[in-house]
Amino acid sequence: MQKTGGVARATFYILLSSVSFGAISVLTLLTSRAGVTLIDAMAWRYLLAIIVVAIFGSLREIRGTPTPAIIKLIVLGGGGQALLTFTSLSALEFISVATLAFLFYTYPAWVALLSALTGAEKLTRWRVAALILALAGVTVMVGAPGTGTLKAKGVALALGASFLYAAYLPVLRKIQRDVPPKTATFFLVIGAAVFFVIAAMLKGGLTFPARTDARWEIVILAVVSTGIAFTALIAGLSILGPVRTAIIATVEPFFTALLGAVVLKDQLHLSTLAGGVLIILAVLLIEWSSSTRRDAPAPA
Repeated sequence: MQKTGGVARATFYILLSSVSFGAISVLTLLTSRAGVTLIDAMAWRYLLAIIVVAIFGSLREIRGTPTPAIIKLIVLGGGGQALLTFTSLSALEFISVATLAFLFYTYPAWVALLSALTGAEKLTRWRVAALILALAGVTVMVGAPGTGTLKAKGVALALGASFLYAAYLPVLRKIQRDVPPKTATFFLVIGAAVFFVIAAMLKGGLTFPARTDARWEIVILAVVSTGIAFTALIAGLSILGPVRTAIIATVEPFFTALLGAVVLKDQLHLSTLAGGVLIILAVLLIEWSSSTRRDAPAPA
C-alpha cells in the first residue's frame, strides 16, 4: 500500500516536472529568434543534459543497470522522447501556440482511455471527474481552435504528439521499473541526444550557437527542462501511474502562459487564470480521491 507521504511527494514531483517542461516552448522560441534551428537546439540541449545528469547521478547505479534496461531506456525512452519533442515543436510552424496546446493537452484523455482498455488502471468516477475538470481548464485557458482554416499538417503533428505522449507514459513507466530515476534519466537523455545529433548531421552538421543568450537558454533547457524535468517525471510516474500523472501534468500550459507573460510580455487573459483554477481543482480532486481510498477502513 502507498503511504500518504509517498503519494504527496510524487504529486510534487509531477508538478515540478510540469513546471520545468512548461518552459520548453518559451525557451525554444527564444533560441529560434537567436537563429538556432530546432534540431540544433535540441541536440545541444540533450548533449549538455547528459553531463548535468551524470554529475548528480550515481556511477555505481549506472554501472549496475542491466544491459537490457539500458537498451530499452536509450532506444524506447530516448528515441520516443526525441520523436515526441520534434513532432510537437514542429507543429508550431503550421499552427498557433494556443491551437497546439489545445490539441496536445487532450493526451490525458487518451492516457485514461488506453489504461482502461488495457486494464492497466481503473477509470474511477473521481478520475473521470478530474479528467473533465483538467480538459475544461485547458480548453478555457487556451481556447478551442478557431473557426478559421487550420493547416492539416499542423493539426496532424499536434494530435500525433498527443497520441505519442499518451502511449509513451505507460511505456516509460514500464521500462524504468527497478531503475532509479536519475539513472533512468541519464540513459534516456543519451538516447534523445543520439537521435538529434544524427538528425543534425543528416541536415549538414551540428552548429554551435553564435549568440551568448542562445547558449544560456540551451543551458536552462538542459538543466531545468531536461535534467530536473525528467528525473521528477520518472520519480512521480513510478508511484502515481500514467492516468494521475497525466491529469496533474495539465498545470503545464498554465505555467507556460505565466512564463510567456513575464518573459515574452504576452498578455495574460482572465481565461488563463480561470482555466488554471479548474486545473488546480482537478489536481486537488485527484489527491483527495487517492487519500480517501488510502484512509478507507480495510474489510473485516
